[in-house]
Amino acid sequence: MVTCAKCHISADDSKDFHRVVSISGGVMGDEYIESLYYCNKCQCYTVEVYRDRFDGPDSEFIRGPLSRKDGEALVTLISQCEKPYDKKCRCPAHREYFGSWLD
Repeated sequence: MVTCAKCHISADDSKDFHRVVSISGGVMGDEYIESLYYCNKCQCYTVEVYRDRFDGPDSEFIRGPLSRKDGEALVTLISQCEKPYDKKCRCPAHREYFGSWLD
């Protein structure tokens, strides 16, 4: 269960905390799925990072809190992609988000 990195409310417990957008990218054989959540209460973003490992156990961690400005910049970037769920996409948004790490 993902919780706000600042106030720790969860999407299951409150409508104030919800997933906004996700993006997936292939990085060195692994798939990274990064989901941005917004907290209306704190006005900040939390990033859930899920790593689906090619060889080894999967992992998950949280980044944040991100300021509203920084989070909205990432949402705007991800929203430029027609298929953010496609880990093989190489559109400008994917290349900027994941940098030179894409497979």
